[in-house]
Amino acid sequence: MMSLLKLCIALAWCMYQATDVVNASLFGITSIARSKVSPIRPTMASINQMRGGGDVSDVPTSRPYLPYTLAIRDSIMIAHSFHNNPSFGPAGGLHGATYTVDVEFASSSLHPECNWVIDIGLASELLADVLKKYNYKNLDEVFGEGVMTTTEFMCKTIFDGMVEKLKEKYGADGDENGFKGWIKVSLWESHKAWASFDGPAL
Repeated sequence: MMSLLKLCIALAWCMYQATDVVNASLFGITSIARSKVSPIRPTMASINQMRGGGDVSDVPTSRPYLPYTLAIRDSIMIAHSFHNNPSFGPAGGLHGATYTVDVEFASSSLHPECNWVIDIGLASELLADVLKKYNYKNLDEVFGEGVMTTTEFMCKTIFDGMVEKLKEKYGADGDENGFKGWIKVSLWESHKAWASFDGPAL
């Protein structure tokens, strides 16, 4: 029992140091050597590639520390197919789906006059305006033949729509205190599965 405890402590210490090489087993530590090799820290690009993403140009700026958040919720009902692609199994054919749509707005500070991240009424109106293009629609007809309208794809599409609406709104009003933070769009297929996309608003 003591040997196992010593092993766990040694492994934890080496992980903290990030430069220790341990020759260890459940039966004890046989040697500890010092490595001169610097630890490898993954970049955003390498993480993106591991996740199946594209090249460096596709990697967004990492989200800064934004302590204030506001989230709104809506829903859409759609029909779509995955064009009988065998990778999607039974879902390859035409079927319906109801998505719960969450949009989170994050900001480093509050509006100087109103003390909000964003006007919740405005945010809800903008989201409804974006979603009406897809609500009660067949996405195969909206996006055309061959486009796989996955939940992940729709997250990015709705995100782009929200960014466009925000630019139109604050560009027209000239409000220099308008929302300039980070947006995260999440689509819930059910209580078991969901997807999201996030990035800078402006």
